[in-house]
Amino acid sequence: MRSQTKVLRFRIAVALLMGATSGVLSAQAGTWRTHAHDAQHTAVSSVASQPFSAIHWQVPVDLNPPTGEIFIHYGSPLITAANTVIVPVKTGTNSFRVEAHVGATGALLWQQNTGYQAPSAGFIPGLGPALSKNRLFVPDIAGRLLVRANPDSTTGSIAHVYFYGQKNFAADPQAYRQNVQINTPLTMDSQGNIFFGFLVLGTTPIGLQSGLARIAADGTGTWVSATAISGDSAITKVATSCAPALSHDGSTIYVAVDSQDFGFGYLVALNSTTLAVVNHVRLTDPSSGLDATFTDESSATPTVGPDGDVYYGVLENPFPGHNDRGWLLHFNHDLSKQKIPGSFGWDDTASVVDATLVPSYQGTSKYLLMTKYNNYAGISTGDGHNRIAILDPNAIENDPVIPTTKVMKEVITKLGVTPDPNFPTFPGAVREWCINTAAVDPFTKSVIANSEDGKLYRWDLVTNTLSEVITLSGGIGEAYTPTVVGSDGTVYGINDAVLSAVGK
Repeated sequence: MRSQTKVLRFRIAVALLMGATSGVLSAQAGTWRTHAHDAQHTAVSSVASQPFSAIHWQVPVDLNPPTGEIFIHYGSPLITAANTVIVPVKTGTNSFRVEAHVGATGALLWQQNTGYQAPSAGFIPGLGPALSKNRLFVPDIAGRLLVRANPDSTTGSIAHVYFYGQKNFAADPQAYRQNVQINTPLTMDSQGNIFFGFLVLGTTPIGLQSGLARIAADGTGTWVSATAISGDSAITKVATSCAPALSHDGSTIYVAVDSQDFGFGYLVALNSTTLAVVNHVRLTDPSSGLDATFTDESSATPTVGPDGDVYYGVLENPFPGHNDRGWLLHFNHDLSKQKIPGSFGWDDTASVVDATLVPSYQGTSKYLLMTKYNNYAGISTGDGHNRIAILDPNAIENDPVIPTTKVMKEVITKLGVTPDPNFPTFPGAVREWCINTAAVDPFTKSVIANSEDGKLYRWDLVTNTLSEVITLSGGIGEAYTPTVVGSDGTVYGINDAVLSAVGK
C-alpha cells in the first residue's frame, strides 16, 4: 500500500503568506472557520445566537440562479473574530468569487474572484474556503489555493500556494489549469495545516493522481492518491464535497473516497502529518450488507464526536430501499469497530449536541447527534413526514423504515410545519428540512435550521418546540444549505440563492 502512495515533498516559498499561521492558532470566540464550524464539523456555536426579530441584511449567493428548483450546494459562509462575514458567491454558470461583508450592516468590504470551477455533479458543489487567524484560503484553478491576507481589511495581499509546487506549475501552467481541480471544501487544523480533496482529469508532468492534499503551515506540500489510501484500484477520488475532518488532538485526518458517482467507497483514517494510512473501511449498508452507495450529489462530510467516534452519511443499497434516507455510519476513532448507525445520512453532516441541552434525555451518553430526518413522500414507503431529530449514538431501537435493522435511538424529533402541496395524496406531508449542516447553540439550548418552506426555525431542545421562526423567502425546492452563527450572534441562513442575516 505504501509503495503505491504517490507523495511529493518540497518547500513552497510562501513564508510571507504562511508565517502568520505557523504555530498554534489561538481559539477565537465566535469564528466559523470552515464547513460546519470547525475541523471536527461539530457545528457548535461558541456564542449565543440572537433572537429572530428581523432580517438585518441580505446578499445573493448566486448572481444568476436557475429558474425553478435549485440543484446547487452553495458554500458555507465563514465568520472572523472581528465579525467579517466571508460569503462564497456563484457568479456564472461555473464561476465564483468570495465577498467580505461587515457583519453588523452587510456593507461590502471587498470582493475577490477565484478561478475555482466546481466539479461535474448532479447538484453543483459549492466553493469551500477556510479561515486561519488572519488569512483566508480559497480554492482556485489548477488545484492551487488563493490566499487573501487580512480578511477584515478593505485591502490585503493576494498570493497563491500549490500543493504540488509552484515550480511545477510554472513549468507547464496549462496542464495543471486543465487537469487539476479541487473537489472538497478546505479544512484547517489548529496548527495552520490545510487539507482538501482534488481531482486529476488528465495527464500532468509529475503524474498527479486524484486524492488528498496537505499544505503544512511551514509550506510543505504533500499528497496521496485515493487509490493508494483505499488499497483498492477501483477507487478513483476523494468523495465530492467531502471536507476532511480531524481528530480532536489533530493527529488523524478522516476522509471518504469512492469509485464513481453512484459507486462504492471507503472511509479512511490517515496520520495527519505524514498521510500514512492508519486504517480504512469499506462502507456497507447496515440493513442489506451490500456496499453503501456514494453519490456526487451529496455534500456529507465526516463528523468527529467528543469521544473521537466518527460519523459519515451515505446512500442505501439497494436504492431507494430506505426511502432515499441513506444511513449515518458510525465508527470508533481508528475505524476498527463499526457502531450503531443512524437512520438518515444522505447529504447531511451530523451536528453535535451536549446531552445536558436536552433535559428530557435520560440516557448515559455524554453527547447526542442532531441530523436531518426527512422521509420523502412517494419514494418507496416514504410518507412525507419530514423531521429533524436528536439521536443517542449509543442506544438502539428498530429502524422506522426497516424495523429489522437496529439504529440510533430517537431522543426527540420535530416534524416540519408547512404542508407540502406537491403531495396532496400523502396525509400530513410537509416541506423538507433543507440543511446539510445545522447550527447548535448551547447557550439557548437550541438548534437552528431552515426549511424548503422558506423559513428559518429555532428548535428549542428544552420544550421540543419550534420556538422562533422568520421568513427568508417564499420557499423553493433546493439542494441542502448550511446554517451559521456569527461572532455577534447573528444567524445566517441561505434560501432561494440569498444569504440572510437574522437577529434582534
